[in-house]
Amino acid sequence: MEEKTVNIKEFNRNRIYKLLRQKQHLSKQDIVQHLQISLPTVTQNLNYLLKQKLIANTGTIGNTGGRNAQLFSYISDAKVAIGLDITRNHITTVVVDLNGEIININRRRQKFEASDPYFRLLGDVIQESIKDLNIDESKILGVGIGVPGLITEDHQTVFYGKILNFTGETLERFAQYIPYPAILVNDANAAGFSEIWATPDTKNAFYISLSNNIGGAVYIRDKVFAGENQKSGEIGHITIIPDGLPCYCGQKGCLEAYCSASLLSDAAEGSLAQFFEQVKQGDPEKLKLWEKYLRHLSIAINNIRMLFDCDIILGGYVGAYMEEHIDTLKKLVAARNTFEDHADFLRICNYKTEAIAAGAALPFIDQFINQI
Repeated sequence: MEEKTVNIKEFNRNRIYKLLRQKQHLSKQDIVQHLQISLPTVTQNLNYLLKQKLIANTGTIGNTGGRNAQLFSYISDAKVAIGLDITRNHITTVVVDLNGEIININRRRQKFEASDPYFRLLGDVIQESIKDLNIDESKILGVGIGVPGLITEDHQTVFYGKILNFTGETLERFAQYIPYPAILVNDANAAGFSEIWATPDTKNAFYISLSNNIGGAVYIRDKVFAGENQKSGEIGHITIIPDGLPCYCGQKGCLEAYCSASLLSDAAEGSLAQFFEQVKQGDPEKLKLWEKYLRHLSIAINNIRMLFDCDIILGGYVGAYMEEHIDTLKKLVAARNTFEDHADFLRICNYKTEAIAAGAALPFIDQFINQI
């Protein structure tokens, strides 16, 4: 009986906290009316949340009863989480608040190497971000480390890391200079989670990360579907051209070989922004390359739609530039579709930058909110 009572208390507290996150500036009576729970229960839980410094009293509002009613709001930076995006040549660190908003970005050029100095540097860049924001360490929920590799179910080990040649590397090594709870996260899964977080109405989706490497993540009922061996969603290695261009994985004809962002940036002095500006200006060579890119991408998108029949989200470096080209891509996809004459299921990511780093941090935010 006692355990059941505790669970009910936690349940009501969580409902009140989530309501304040959603609505902001509510009085006790507002909460009573929204949630249909008693005023003493609301008062008790508000006092607890105030004590924990998770909400604040933010003024009063006139009330017909004569006395002004106190208003309560949740504090978005009461807790934060840190996310890292590890690539071949860069380390990106972000700090996200309880809204999932990025409140600090620290990006530095640094070649990856599985070495003690590199892992020490990870700890240093995290401390830099904490110092920049003057964050009390008690507010830090944890650190998510997004990497271009396949990760074991317990988030401890890279079991396939050919891109950075770090197969077998462990969380213990990555986090040895990080004094906070930490997890390893596949980069595409992290970016996909950031999109599910940003659009809570989305229940089922396939996220495609169109960066220098192509990744994918399958989300079913708000959760990553990792597959039997944590290899689900590896869209970069589906064959779109039999015996086509060689891929770094050793096979031929992979999507990776045809839709890597580097194919575009390499054609414009290493700048993806310059490539899209030249496309906008009508550069014939760039237009031809872009049309070929979209044609190959449409094949992969249609295959995903046939398999999963769900929303498909385009992210990564190229996804961030897709706004002006989405209608063209939708037409190409619709033309391949056996069952639909449109591609309204296709959309662009909400996180245009730092989706991997943010998505690596968000599991800590999500867990905290759901366990209050």
